[in-house]
This record gives sequence, structure tokens and C-alpha cells, in this order.
Amino acid sequence: MQQVPVSLWTLVAGIVVTAISIWIGQNHTLMPMQASLQAPLVDGFFNVMFTIAIALFLVVEGTILIFLVKFRRRRGDDTDGLPIEGNVPLEIFWTAIPTVIVLCLGIYSVDVFNQMGGFEPAGHPHSAAHVAHKSGTALAATLSDASEATTAPTIAPTIGIGASPQTLNKPADLVVDVKGIQYAWIFNYPDSGITSGELHIPVGADVQLNLSAQDVIHSFWVPNFRLKQDALPGIPTELRFVATRPGTYPVVCAELCGGYHGSMRTEVIVHTPEEYDSWRTENQIAQQQNLNQVVAVNPADLSTSEFLAPHTHDMGISAATLESLVIGH
Repeated sequence: MQQVPVSLWTLVAGIVVTAISIWIGQNHTLMPMQASLQAPLVDGFFNVMFTIAIALFLVVEGTILIFLVKFRRRRGDDTDGLPIEGNVPLEIFWTAIPTVIVLCLGIYSVDVFNQMGGFEPAGHPHSAAHVAHKSGTALAATLSDASEATTAPTIAPTIGIGASPQTLNKPADLVVDVKGIQYAWIFNYPDSGITSGELHIPVGADVQLNLSAQDVIHSFWVPNFRLKQDALPGIPTELRFVATRPGTYPVVCAELCGGYHGSMRTEVIVHTPEEYDSWRTENQIAQQQNLNQVVAVNPADLSTSEFLAPHTHDMGISAATLESLVIGH
């Protein structure tokens, strides 16, 4: 019986490994549902790396299994193995191939990073609101000043994911200031004055997040968007993206920021344009009503019992008991 050449076996094994690797690399379910314009770019790069990893795994593990069987110690064979000292062509091969793979992946990753907006020049407008705790008429003036400061842009150098080559030098459709604190995210909308604990955006809009941190380093990560950007104390960062699918997606802090780091979670809610306009209108009205209530009440005009009345329930004191205590005092 004629023996099959090793080169033919190698060719067949290469074809099988390539087919299996490509199929698994392109048909896995490891990533969550795509929900942004940037997600396919990241997934494309991940699929290429995963395909290569599967191929390397099959080659290495397959070779180990073949050698375990073919070169196993036979019963009664106590001789020494062949004195193999090295194979220069093989060593050049397994050094050159990984080098080429790493260089190609590096070039590919730079292209993906550029398409996502990672090379956008720095220097973009960031808004800042200053909130102070004062009483009486000074509170109204402070809130008024904060409202004006919210819409006043200040130019600061930024790093992060900015405009893509297609949107370069074009203003974003929606700008949101995002502040990370232990252990929550606060979203401020400069154009409407809304402050929220969740990120609400319209689908298809070019959104720019101006990230900052109050205390320690946080990291704003939306797995469905394939985007993650650090929020740094004292250093403004930026994250710009376009959501492509309405829905509710988790926002996770991906940087260890303290004892309750695991609970620092919120959501990004992607609305249709009509739903977003409705949400913005409702929240503007609600926050304006709350502001009017705060400004309308001057603590200096309240009696002691009236000032303490909102807190009596938490203290377990009835209104009658509080009144008698105040009068007695």
C-alpha cells in the first residue's frame, strides 16, 4: 500500500483548520447585540483575532495530540529518544508568521481606531455647572448663575473617541456632560438644563459625551456600543458615537473605583426621535416645577416647626409633639 506523503496530509489539515477557524470566528455568539455605528468595526476586528486564535489553538493542540499518539513510548522500549538539537527553518517559520500576523493586526487596529474617531484633534467645548448650597434669596441667584454657566462653553483639551473622519469638524447633534462619582453616573444636558441618572439619547443622533470624574478614575463602558472611555479627575475626556438600535442597554463602570464599584451601574436608553422629544419636554417641565418650588421657599420666612416638618416622619416625631417641643423651648 502506497504511503500518503506528509505534505499532502499537511495540506488537508491546513484546509480543515482554516475552514473550521473561519466558521467559528464568524458565527460565534460571544458578543452582545450591536447597537451603535462603531460596534461593527470593533466586531470585525474581534472576529479576525478570534479566527486566528482558533486556528492557532487547533494547530498547537492538534500537533500535541498527534505527537502523544505517534511518539508514545511502546511497551518494552527502553531506548533513548532521537537527539534532536534544533531545526533552523522551522524556528524561522514560527517566528516570521506570528510577526507578520501581529503587524497586520496592528495596522488593522489603527484603521479601526481612526474610523471610530480616535485620532480626532483635541480641543472641544465643554460646559460646566457650578452648584452651591445657600439659603434664602441667595439660593435663587445661585441657581440662576448655575443655569447660565451650564450653557457657557469652555474650551479644554480632550482625549478619547471623538468625531469620525466623516463627521470631522462637524458639531455633534447632542452634547451631554457625564460626571462619575463614587458610585453613580450623573448626566447633564446643557441645551435643556435636564439632569438625570440615566442617559437618554435619540437613535441615529451623533452624540458627544464630555466625561469627567469628581473623585477617582472611573470608566464609562457600554458593551452593546463596543465603547469604553475613562473618566479622569481634572482631565476632560470625550466619547462620541451614534446609536443605531432603540432599546435599553447597561452602562458599567469598568475601572475599579472603590468598595461599591460593582454597583456603579446605570442604563442608556435609546429612544426614537419622537420618544426622545417627549422625554425631554416632560423632564424640562418637571425640573422647572421643582426649581420654582425651591426658589419660592425662603427658609428665613419659615417658623421652626415649619422648617422641621418635612423631617419629622424620618425622626419618628408627630407634628403635635414637634409643635409642643417648639413652644416649650
